[in-house]
Amino acid sequence: MQIAEKTVVQFHYDLSDADGPIESSREHEPVLYLHGQTGLIDGLVEAMEGRSAGESFSVTIPPEKAYGQPREDALQKVQAKYLQGAKKWKPGMIVVLQTEQGPRQVVVVKPGLSQILVDTNHPLAGRELTFNVEILDVRAATEEELAHGHAHGVGGHNH
Repeated sequence: MQIAEKTVVQFHYDLSDADGPIESSREHEPVLYLHGQTGLIDGLVEAMEGRSAGESFSVTIPPEKAYGQPREDALQKVQAKYLQGAKKWKPGMIVVLQTEQGPRQVVVVKPGLSQILVDTNHPLAGRELTFNVEILDVRAATEEELAHGHAHGVGGHNH
């Protein structure tokens, strides 16, 4: 079966940029996603289209099809209570900010006592990313997965 709309894809990846390795899924469970739903960057979705289980490939994605270019107006002061990831904040730390749209990764620019200056650009904004992908499984999505808008792992919900 080929990857297309309404298929569930299970895969592993290694992510790197010009500076070297960034992260790998191989130390964890494989990624499970419903093709055609949000959740993966555009460039990776496009590279997956039409591929099958057992395929491995490498794709380099420009910032425009990944996390975009950094925005100049992305610096924001936020209350420390909305940040998760540490007790003491240091410049350069990647932390999770709770927003009305859900959790979002931000970078600490300047810590303060109650307010923290953060950069709301994605930590990988402006970077060309290379993914080495191994597709483990491709299957038709279930009616429940389509209704919920995301893939379910073994035994039900994946979230």
